[in-house]
Amino acid sequence: MSSNETLQFINVAHFFDHFFLLIFPTAALAIAADWNLDYADVLLLGSPVYIMFALATLPAGWLGDKLDRMTLIAVFFIGCGVSSLAIALSENALTMSIGLGLLGLFAAIYHPVGLAQITHTGKRTGRALAVNSVFGNMGLAGAAVVTGLLAQYVGWQAAFYMPGVISVLIGVVLFVRCRTKHAPCHVTYANKKNDPQVIQRSTQVRVFLIVCISALFGGLIFNIVTISLPKFFDERLTGLGGDLTWVSASTGFVFGVAAFAQLPVGELLDRIGARSVLLPLLGGQIVCLLTLTHATGITALILALFLVIFVFAEIPITTWLLGQFLEPHIRSRAVSIEYVLSLGVGAAAVPVLVVVTKSGVGFAGQFLGLAVAATVIFITALFLPGKNTQVPERTLRLREQ
Repeated sequence: MSSNETLQFINVAHFFDHFFLLIFPTAALAIAADWNLDYADVLLLGSPVYIMFALATLPAGWLGDKLDRMTLIAVFFIGCGVSSLAIALSENALTMSIGLGLLGLFAAIYHPVGLAQITHTGKRTGRALAVNSVFGNMGLAGAAVVTGLLAQYVGWQAAFYMPGVISVLIGVVLFVRCRTKHAPCHVTYANKKNDPQVIQRSTQVRVFLIVCISALFGGLIFNIVTISLPKFFDERLTGLGGDLTWVSASTGFVFGVAAFAQLPVGELLDRIGARSVLLPLLGGQIVCLLTLTHATGITALILALFLVIFVFAEIPITTWLLGQFLEPHIRSRAVSIEYVLSLGVGAAAVPVLVVVTKSGVGFAGQFLGLAVAATVIFITALFLPGKNTQVPERTLRLREQ
């Protein structure tokens, strides 16, 4: 299998990964009406998908170093598709929670396996990561639009079983492709201990700690914003519409426009470094979050658009930092830890939203809290090193001896 074909399957996998994870927050509005339940209670049923998504990340990364990565991507497609079909057949809260948990389990395969494969097959890793991020963000946008339309005009079950069938078919095709004699998928990955760019150990530790802090608070911001955006539009787009179709279309529009935010960021990272890119993005997040606390109507839509653009644009920066400043033989473990922290906080996003919603804390209080989280990342990012932090060549030779 060529590098281009491999990247195509991985990009589609990223699209479906985020698509499946964002079906439920939009479908929850229709499920609540169909099952005559409170929206917060239905939203709580989605906790297993995010919990399993976080817990299964480290095992998936370990499997990615031991087994054929593209075969694991095929398992991802088939597993997510079958899980989505199971959710569509759910008739009560228990079976739905089990189906969502299985969906999170298989969805966890993508990031540790797919991103590791990109760093090996991408001719220009920065650009490959940026393009891959666009596919993931388009999955978010597609989930909001498709789920809203299917839920309103066909039924919420269709929002799960239609993409489920497509995913299973793609997985079967990829699995057969990996078994083809003249299209092997497996690649052997060696540790590049003689990489010419070796960074001082103190700098590596500092960057890793900053990435961990960013993963914790940034993961919280990302998940709460993406999960709560349909409900935010449902409450705040006063005078602009009110039905599920309009809410899903507005959400999809925001996600769709923001999906391309990583492309210029990918180019800027290689030119001016992470600190000069990250600080303005975080500043923009803080301003948008503070002004969104009381915004309504078209103002809320525009500010939400800019907020999601800033949030999405930040996504590839931490992965770039780990690749730029950490030695090659520890990067995979570092990426796994980053995603465990980010996804672990993401798993807590749904219960946190349920608690604050039931306690009467509206979006004004929620966005104020997120602005504080963005401020913490901003302060931490001030300590990022500059772009050129290589150890002198003489020191490298001494270290290798």
